[in-house]
Order: sequence, then structure tokens, then C-alpha cells
Amino acid sequence: MGICLDELRLLVVRPTLKQLRAWSPGMEALLLGTAAQESELGFHLKLGRRHGMGIFQIQPTTHRQIWDEYLINFPALASKVRGLASQRDFLQHPHAELATNLRYATAIAWLIYRAAGIDQVEREDLPRMAKLWKKYFHHGPSASLRDFVDSYCRLIKPAEKCLPQNDTAAANATAVNEALSKESVAQEGAVKDCEPQYTLAAQPQPAPPREHPQESRNPQTAR
Repeated sequence: MGICLDELRLLVVRPTLKQLRAWSPGMEALLLGTAAQESELGFHLKLGRRHGMGIFQIQPTTHRQIWDEYLINFPALASKVRGLASQRDFLQHPHAELATNLRYATAIAWLIYRAAGIDQVEREDLPRMAKLWKKYFHHGPSASLRDFVDSYCRLIKPAEKCLPQNDTAAANATAVNEALSKESVAQEGAVKDCEPQYTLAAQPQPAPPREHPQESRNPQTAR
């Protein structure tokens, strides 16, 4: 088990977004879904040799890009984000804040989406949240849209209530299935493209050994 969902929502994600004037039900849901998929809501802060850190598994290179390429253009916002970090430790070990400082890590996770132009997302639009995570946040090939949906339904909402029982939910469920189907087809196509362009039956067979004419033996020479 990771961090309690309600505590993570009410004590970390929501107040951080409100302090940055970026809170909305959809953005809150997107960040919680991201944490659910990346670390199971904080069950892992560092997965083996992976470079990602914290509940959002943010990579140091991405962390650096947010500061050097995005926040440099928004000094007022940069000041707010810097205020969430430690005063001294941040200067010596800035990337460690991603694992030890939940509110700072949440701010950086939000900035990753904001830098990609994502300001709003509907809370119940699970297909879009999965696509946004896959396209702009996740950097490894090991996870899929289905993984995000499964993690969200398992950790954020009970599976039977993941999509409300109404017309909008039915449309969302259809969109999820279509997105997953397209992704599966794309993955299968990629695998086929990587396969050798021949089968075992079509491989050239080695030529049979040449039969050398038997030399006539002279019985006397043989003796």
C-alpha cells in the first residue's frame, strides 16, 4: 500500500494546485492517476535502476528541463514553485526533493503537463487522461494506456464504479476500449515490423555435400 488516497488528495495534491492557482477536479484526477500508475500512490519512491524519483517517478533530466526551458519564462510562477522546495537541501540536492517533498513533486508533475499545453481535463474523461499521461509524462516502453486505466480504477476508484453508469460513462467506456484496441494494433504492428522478413521454411537450406567419385582401389596397393 502507498499513501492513503484521501490524505494525498486533501493534504498534498489539492492544496498544491490551489496555491499555484491551477486546481480543477480534472487536473487533480490526472495527477492522482499519474501517481497511481507511476508509483502506486507512493508505494515506491525509486524503482530499481530507473532514473525516476518520487510518487510521480519524475526523471532528473525532465526536472532540469522544467526549470531551464519552461520556468525561466515565468519568473513569478518559478518563485512560487521554489517556495515549495527546501531552502538549503534544494541547492545541494535538487533532484532529491522529488522523492522527499510531496508538494514540490506535485508542482513539478503539474508543470510537466502545463508545459505540454494541458490546462484543463474533464474529471471523468479517463481515455484522455490515459493518452495525456502516455504522450507527455511516461518515458518508458513498459506501460500502456490499459495500465493507466487499470491503475486508476484500482487505486483511485473501485473497479465497478470507475465509470459512472450513465450515457457519458458509456461513451467514455467505449472511448477507452477503442483507444486500447488501437494501441494493441499499433503494438502488434511494431512487433511484426521488427520480425525477420522470412520464415524458417523459407530460409536457404545448406547445399548437400558433394559426392566425390569413389577412387578405384588396387587390391595390391591396399595390401
